[in-house]
Amino acid sequence: MKHYKLTFKLFFITFFALFSSIVNSEENNSKFNVYSGMFDFSDAGKKSTLIGFQHQNEDLNRDTFLGNFSPITGALVTADSAAYVYTGVQAQYKLGKINFIPSFTPGLYSKGNGKDLGHVIEFKSELQISLDIFSNSQLGFSYNHLSNASLGTKNPGANSYMFNFFKSF
Repeated sequence: MKHYKLTFKLFFITFFALFSSIVNSEENNSKFNVYSGMFDFSDAGKKSTLIGFQHQNEDLNRDTFLGNFSPITGALVTADSAAYVYTGVQAQYKLGKINFIPSFTPGLYSKGNGKDLGHVIEFKSELQISLDIFSNSQLGFSYNHLSNASLGTKNPGANSYMFNFFKSF
């Protein structure tokens, strides 16, 4: 029960911190990603549904010789009360209406009643592919891998897939 409460506290604190910063800003130039899918689909004993959200402030985008980069912040929670709160960077590459979005985000993981990933610090590597459906909306699919980079005594990792809906404000 203790992990369950901590999981939801982390998830909602992150959500309300992001939401209040957006509401209080005079110019909203934000992109939200709401997603749902399967956490650790490759482990039949520990797979679980997940739901999450991610925020990107498009004012902080930077064009570099490697592409367009921006900071992202988000959180996910699984049906087994595991939670991951993260912040990091993503790149965006556009090919017409199709977007390729790789990202890397270190974060804090709470196993709740879910899979023990071996450490509280985990790293998420992700690839999203999305399609522009309207001028300010996208639908997409993403795959990610969580790993603690051998910081803990064990490092089983978790592979997940999600369906994404992006909306810019």
